[in-house]
Amino acid sequence: MRVGFGFDVHPLVEGHRLCLGGIEIPHTKGTLGHSDGDALIHAICDALLGAAALGDIGMHFPDNAAEFKDIDSKILLKRTVALLLQHNFGIGNIDVTVCLQRPKIAPFIPHMRATLAQVMQISENQISIKATTTEKLGYIGREEGVSVYAVALIRPLTNA
Repeated sequence: MRVGFGFDVHPLVEGHRLCLGGIEIPHTKGTLGHSDGDALIHAICDALLGAAALGDIGMHFPDNAAEFKDIDSKILLKRTVALLLQHNFGIGNIDVTVCLQRPKIAPFIPHMRATLAQVMQISENQISIKATTTEKLGYIGREEGVSVYAVALIRPLTNA
């Protein structure tokens, strides 16, 4: 088995959609990014790629490539899982912590888990998503951004 760690951060700005975990969450601010800014999915991609020693999300999906401009991050996640399969790895489990002052995302976690499980073709019980605030400290506490930490366990599919 192999373990990978992922981290992502995006600024929160007025007039953008807040995409986290493959769903849109109603809020006055949203994530700013080259893609849809889904920091949760980006952290998962980095954790999976890191576990397989396949580089990082920027190496596979550069933020200066026109083909990834405004792309739905679920597509990036699906391509990341395909890369794992090409290298004979399957997903054991994923554990995610979202750092966000507002909005509270606990009510949306079941929908996120279902969406991510469908994209990755794994069961929901292989995905844990937790949320915390920073008690109003720092850029997260000032509601200027969101950060996400992810850990992924992968396993070889064959003895190749």
